[in-house]
Amino acid sequence: MKIGKIIISIISVTVALCICFLIFATVTDFKPEEKITLSENNNPDTLKIGSQFSALIWNIGYCGLDSKMDFFYDGGKKVITPYKQFKINLQEITKTLSNYNSIDFIMLQEVDLDSKRSYNNNQFIKFDSVFNNYASKSFAYNYKVKYVPMPLYNPLGKTNSGLAFFSKYKYSQSIRIAFPGNYSWPTSIFMLDRCFMVNRIPVENGKQLLIINTHNSAYDDGTLKQQQMDFLKEFLETEYKKGNYIIIGGDWNQTPPNTKLNNAPKRGSLTSISPNYLTNWIWITDSTSPTNRYLDTEYNKQTSSTTIIDFFLVSPNIKPNLVKTLDYSFKYSDHNPVMVKFTLM
Repeated sequence: MKIGKIIISIISVTVALCICFLIFATVTDFKPEEKITLSENNNPDTLKIGSQFSALIWNIGYCGLDSKMDFFYDGGKKVITPYKQFKINLQEITKTLSNYNSIDFIMLQEVDLDSKRSYNNNQFIKFDSVFNNYASKSFAYNYKVKYVPMPLYNPLGKTNSGLAFFSKYKYSQSIRIAFPGNYSWPTSIFMLDRCFMVNRIPVENGKQLLIINTHNSAYDDGTLKQQQMDFLKEFLETEYKKGNYIIIGGDWNQTPPNTKLNNAPKRGSLTSISPNYLTNWIWITDSTSPTNRYLDTEYNKQTSSTTIIDFFLVSPNIKPNLVKTLDYSFKYSDHNPVMVKFTLM
């Protein structure tokens, strides 16, 4: 009888603690407004029509998803890379970025500011030192949770991460726009708050170049992705009707239209974007190299599942001149960077 009371007491205390934790997580949940102004400049640069510009996208995997890592969300067992390897990843990713500091626009995803998984390192400040000659910079949170309790055996804990943008040119405005939809409660309070970042730079004909950094949903059943893509389409069409120039790039967590995958990942929710998504717009992708690997095991070039989910989309008034996936064999991140050169027509 006494043992039974002890067991009941333990269960009661456990339930009470879980309820208190859910209340705490709900109250402290990051609830960003639909539009947040990140930065403004009353004296921006003006771009010339006919000029060529360059851009680079890279999901750096918070410097914690190197080739030796698998990840529990993808069916692996590991949660956080060892500190020694993390330092190597951070050093090498920073070094790689420094090799491309002549590129006009740098768009990064999964940049951590203060997270357990990246040993509380501020990566935005670290990369800013590489791009200290750039005229503009912005950061937008898309993952801000006081404590992620999954997995129970080794929780992710505090997570602060988002999108980073560095520009050789002074923009007039940088804003964060929230994607619609989310998971149901309580899952939603521990997952990413997806968004895209819009950076506007004036063009000499009175229009604007919009450089958009995006990171779409990954682990949903496809419903959230569709809501996001519909919302994004309406935004892009509205801006293009104004005569603006638009280039959008990042980690779409979808393959571009008409992409044939030689070694497709095992994600059941990975879909391909419809070829009819935006008429006359141009998808810019390098089909010669994968941009992402599946994290169910350590990376093996012969057996690991790979795909293309990092790419660009440009409006019809932009001419793409070159696209190249910079293949680093996923040594320090589960994504490869992609570079593009384009001209305003």
